[in-house]
Amino acid sequence: MYRNDPILPTFALILAAGLFYAAYLDGRHIARLLGHVPQELSVGQIGLMAFGAVLLLYGLMGLVSYWLEGIELRPGRHFPTPSTAPVAAGVILVLLLTALSGFFVRLLVYAAQTGHNPTWLQGLIFGSISLVVAALFGIYRRFFGREEVITEEEKSEFPW
Repeated sequence: MYRNDPILPTFALILAAGLFYAAYLDGRHIARLLGHVPQELSVGQIGLMAFGAVLLLYGLMGLVSYWLEGIELRPGRHFPTPSTAPVAAGVILVLLLTALSGFFVRLLVYAAQTGHNPTWLQGLIFGSISLVVAALFGIYRRFFGREEVITEEEKSEFPW
């Protein structure tokens, strides 16, 4: 396959959403059979969510690759075109990153002083910090990075 198609990653995202929904329905079915909501996950729910997470990651990687590289790579050097919109988005994301980092540090200081440690909130903030950093890398790669696409013949010197 020589084209970078968004169809397969989109299908993987739809299938992942379906698997997560099936795991949710499986939990509802178990709760209906037992008469109450169980405290643990079943093996089927864990399997569905794990396979859904793999498909979700695969679909997101495919869509990011499609966004960064386009449909088809063309050999040669490609230089970015200057624009103000990516710079403004980068400034806004850096300000958001600074605010999230400050809030994360304040949350750690709060947890150390009071002994109340909201780990779910710490994980949520750290995950959002990671996503903002990934968005900044993506914007840099897409709008500011020079790239060079090199091609090889199919009969190269590698044995595989």
